[in-house]
Amino acid sequence: MNARVSIIMGSTSDLPVMEAAFKFLESNEIPFEVLALSAHRTPDEVAEYAKRAHTRGVEVIIAGAGMAAHLPGVIAAMTPLPVIGVPIKSSLEGVDAALAMLQMPPGIPVATVAINGAQNAAILAMQILAAGDPAMREKVIRHKENLKQKIVKANADLAAIDTYKFKTN
Repeated sequence: MNARVSIIMGSTSDLPVMEAAFKFLESNEIPFEVLALSAHRTPDEVAEYAKRAHTRGVEVIIAGAGMAAHLPGVIAAMTPLPVIGVPIKSSLEGVDAALAMLQMPPGIPVATVAINGAQNAAILAMQILAAGDPAMREKVIRHKENLKQKIVKANADLAAIDTYKFKTN
C-alpha cells in the first residue's frame, strides 16, 4: 500500500499536534506516511523528499512547522503536489508560523489551516483527493453528514433541558 498523503513535521515535538491528522486519515482508511524533516537541519533530505514524493504515489503533503515555519514553503517550492501547512503553536502563540505560511510569494502556494489545525489539514487533504476519486468523495459527504447529525443531536439534547423556568424551547 502506498501513501496517498504525506505528513511531515519539523521535529517530533510537533507530534502531539499532528497526531490529529493521523487519526482522521486512519479513521477514513486513507493511506499516509509520517516523517520528521527539518528545512534547517536536514535541508538536503527535505529537497530530495519534495522532489520525489509524487513519484511514490503521494498526492497531497501536509507539513507542520512552528516558529519560522519554513518547512511547508520549502517543500511547496520543490514539489508539483498541493501542500497544506499546519502552523504549530510554539512561539508568539503560533502567529509567526501562520504568517510565514500565509505570506508565500506568488507561484508557491501553501494552503494554510488554523494554528494547530492538523485535523482540518487532513480533512482538506481528503477533499483534494476526492476531486478525482468518487469513493473518496463519498467519504467527504459522509463526514459532512456526520457533522450535521452531531448538531441535530445537540439541539435535541438542548431542547430536552427542562430545568429552567424561562427557557422557551
